[in-house]
Amino acid sequence: MIRRMPEAERAGVHMIICHCTSITDKEIHAAVEWMRSADQDTIITPGKVYRVLGRKPDCGGCLKLFVDTMRQSSHLEVPLELQNLRGRTIQDGESHEGRRQGH
Repeated sequence: MIRRMPEAERAGVHMIICHCTSITDKEIHAAVEWMRSADQDTIITPGKVYRVLGRKPDCGGCLKLFVDTMRQSSHLEVPLELQNLRGRTIQDGESHEGRRQGH
């Protein structure tokens, strides 16, 4: 029979998110919090988290779990000026970046 670890003992246990570089969920949350406190308007990406932690991504197998862990942080919110950019439409007279209108 498998016993569950008591809650008090699990308090210091953290899940390894990236096995290649031994990054834990605690380290990801701390990096996101540190970046947000350093610059309120920064866009936080997995690459920036790796850099802040002094590591480089290796195989990329953890990326989905890495991003899901980042999303759990209350400090990950996108700055107001950058929210809903996809929903904005091009106004008359604005450039289509050299593309035809239908593209």
